[in-house]
Amino acid sequence: MLRFVSALLLLLAGLSAQAAVIGQEVSYQAGDTVMKGYLAWDDAVQGKRPGILVVHEWWGHNAYVRRRAEMLAALGYTALAVDMYGDGKTAAHPEDAGKFSGAVRKDLPLMKARFEAARRFLDEQPTVDPDRTAAIGYCFGGSVVLEMARTGEDLDGVVSFHGSLGGLGPVTGEIKARVLVANGADDPFVTAEQIEMFKQDMDAAGANYSFINYPGAKHSFTNPDADKYGEQFGLPLAYNAAADEASWQAMQDFFNLIFE
Repeated sequence: MLRFVSALLLLLAGLSAQAAVIGQEVSYQAGDTVMKGYLAWDDAVQGKRPGILVVHEWWGHNAYVRRRAEMLAALGYTALAVDMYGDGKTAAHPEDAGKFSGAVRKDLPLMKARFEAARRFLDEQPTVDPDRTAAIGYCFGGSVVLEMARTGEDLDGVVSFHGSLGGLGPVTGEIKARVLVANGADDPFVTAEQIEMFKQDMDAAGANYSFINYPGAKHSFTNPDADKYGEQFGLPLAYNAAADEASWQAMQDFFNLIFE
């Protein structure tokens, strides 16, 4: 009986801790455009904490990026799932996703303006220490956070999960952020030549970065819906649970290092 009561108390404690994570739809401005994001934090955590910007895949600001923000909140951070397309716009087909993401990727000033608007909004939150900020991104979002680091954004760190390395602009500023790249070794969208060029650029800039290749992992390896999208649209996407877990742990270790 005592063992049962102890187990029940542990379960209730776990449910209570989970319930402490709060998610809230938010809006902020980037120029004349209304951006619709999602803010997550744990109200059981006392005081100010690091803020993490979470940049979505090319599908746009959807449930997946919100879930990642909540997972970061459960780790003790305040996370903002950002909107890079405006008005919370999402794509249901790769053609639209390509148009939406391409419009941002080819316009670096627009990308920076929308990223920095999200950064300002996050910094203003009462649970956030604005002197401790990082950004993570998935696929399209991975390329965004890498671009921000390579153009000198004042961040403690950035983490790219299966982010595109092709089409990155030149390094135009001092790379202040530490950088972690989590790449699928079997991702057909990221070539060996692109990886080599990326490393050469980062080395030449004196950047503090780590590049991890996960064997057997393809594009979008962290997203459980990747297999569904791959089958639906004939794309080489696949979820890889081992790589997902390992890369998430690598991110946690990275944040422990930069926020020590």
